[in-house]
Amino acid sequence: FQQFSDTGSRKEHVKVTSEPKPGFLERLSETSAGMLIGLVTFLLAFYLLFTNEGRALRTAKSLDEGLSLVVPLDSIHSISHQNEGRLVHLAGALSTSKPLFDPSYGLSIQAVKLKRNVEMYQWVEYEDSKEYEENGEIKKETKYSYNTEWKSEVVNSRNFDREIGHKNPSAMAVESFTAVSPNVQVGSFVLSKGLVDKIDDFRQLSLSHLEDPHADVTRGGDYFYHSDNPRRPEVGDLRVSFFYAGLSGDDPHLGSADKVTVIARQRGDQLVPYHTKSGDVLEILYPGDLSVEEVFQKEHESNTMKTWALRAAGWLSMFVGISLLTRIFYTLVDWFPVVRDLVNIGLKAFALCVASSLSLLTISAGWLFYRPLWALLLALLSVVPIMVARSRVLPKKQQ
Repeated sequence: FQQFSDTGSRKEHVKVTSEPKPGFLERLSETSAGMLIGLVTFLLAFYLLFTNEGRALRTAKSLDEGLSLVVPLDSIHSISHQNEGRLVHLAGALSTSKPLFDPSYGLSIQAVKLKRNVEMYQWVEYEDSKEYEENGEIKKETKYSYNTEWKSEVVNSRNFDREIGHKNPSAMAVESFTAVSPNVQVGSFVLSKGLVDKIDDFRQLSLSHLEDPHADVTRGGDYFYHSDNPRRPEVGDLRVSFFYAGLSGDDPHLGSADKVTVIARQRGDQLVPYHTKSGDVLEILYPGDLSVEEVFQKEHESNTMKTWALRAAGWLSMFVGISLLTRIFYTLVDWFPVVRDLVNIGLKAFALCVASSLSLLTISAGWLFYRPLWALLLALLSVVPIMVARSRVLPKKQQ
């Protein structure tokens, strides 16, 4: 059943739901379902850890290959046929053939990308829940609160616990969009779509020098408001802001064109992906004027960060999988308070040790064909967590 308790304000209320305390068979059924999920998570961890090591080593090898082959260009304004098909390095200012427009708001800018971001003033629901046991029942107390905020996505108020008094429009009258220049160049070289996609350092466009585009639109700061009173907006009102990336021409308000550094394969007057012998693709773009060594150092650092992030994700996936697979032992004794707590601690320690050992073994297997000595060292290191756990258990048995 549901029990409602109002706090006296339309924007907040509390709901209490009750259900009988689950029996042993029901808890055992839930644990069995969790074990199935745990098995999938456990197997996924092996795949993630193993493939990540191969990817990391392949990427590092490709970067070393690229560094040994790259040719710095003497000029970005002339195309040398001697570099046809080779990996080249160049740096220069971005340029586009024509500016990007948003005729609805009378706005234009010489840039690679122009983004219109539309937000609507809407109701947003927040909930805070807590569970407790009372009279042999499990009760869940949920506090719902409502607030009006600017949101770039439509919030479906039909999913609210109480839609009455908190109803949002089903769509926005103005849509967001991103315009991309069809032709982007650095000097005489045309950038590929993959390189253009990497130009994503969006900055908000100042609207201070623009006039209100329509009678029903008001400019306030760096926003255009579709509202009768922007200072006191109502649900359904809109505000529009603009962002740009890759300034491609000198602008009196924004400054000089942005400079980028590119490493890619030269194909005529185009810069396209370069395929390495290791099977990787080199198509690199960074903002600013960087040397060849600086670019490849950044790429190695990015590869290292990605490798460690995926290692951590793989270990966590394995830990969660083992915890779910061994949860049944906790369920079997969960009616004994002291025993339950001891078993819970033991299972967590077991999952920690086994996940660490198996993760190191999987990583070493991934290195086996690339760095066999490091693979052997990691394999030996994987035994340490189990040995530590075993050394602590034996003295307790002797006592």
